[in-house]
Amino acid sequence: MAGLVGLASLPLAAPAWARASARHRQPVPLDGVIDISHMTESVNFEKARRHSRLIGVIHKASEGGDWRDPLYARRRAEAEAAGLLWGAYHFGTREYSGHRQAELFLHTARPDHHTLLALDFEYNDQDPANSMRLHQAEDFVRTVVAATGRHPMIYTNQAWADGQAMGEGRHHQHLHHGVPSDSILAQCPLWLADYRTHPQVPRAWRGKGWAFWQYAGDTEDGGPRHRRVRGISGINRCDRNLFHGDLAALRRFWHSMVG
Repeated sequence: MAGLVGLASLPLAAPAWARASARHRQPVPLDGVIDISHMTESVNFEKARRHSRLIGVIHKASEGGDWRDPLYARRRAEAEAAGLLWGAYHFGTREYSGHRQAELFLHTARPDHHTLLALDFEYNDQDPANSMRLHQAEDFVRTVVAATGRHPMIYTNQAWADGQAMGEGRHHQHLHHGVPSDSILAQCPLWLADYRTHPQVPRAWRGKGWAFWQYAGDTEDGGPRHRRVRGISGINRCDRNLFHGDLAALRRFWHSMVG
């Protein structure tokens, strides 16, 4: 759906709760970061930066212990040439150890001092039994920290992170007691997936809040805003994310996460 209104012009970019927070001197979230993968077919980063005020892109790099996104390297070069901030994420699974998955991710993402890193830690609705477990996610983070000196962001939702049941019948999966507050995951910035008007932060991040909030997804069921925000000028479909701060704070955060 290339040609939809740009990021900054959407009235939903600053929802009611954000406007209310602003009255109490809290920062109004910035709508300028998207995440995509090879599933997004039409991408023109230069057009998106000029017409949609796009600031940063987080692209899928890898999944499990043996799959690499075939478009990651090419799109990284295109995005950086367009002057965009660049990030990479890994979709965690149960099939491989967290250490092996982290090694694949780092080999694929090839992070430099300008690359934001993230672990997608959620219920695997395509293959529920292959959902990453807590100890694997923790091993993944420890491996990334040991290799880079950085804590990756953790992409998750409140239900999964708090141990609530996901799926139905034989597809039922959960994290038992959820992510504990003393987990290494809780030391990582939270990238919260929540398509409701009022997002709920998982227990392990209470008092810290979210750094990014994915408020709309690129599918038909990606939240109450539906098609209106599934694409931006230059990119036909994407997930949309708010950053908890202004542009200067976003750049400081990005560089603090990659320094």
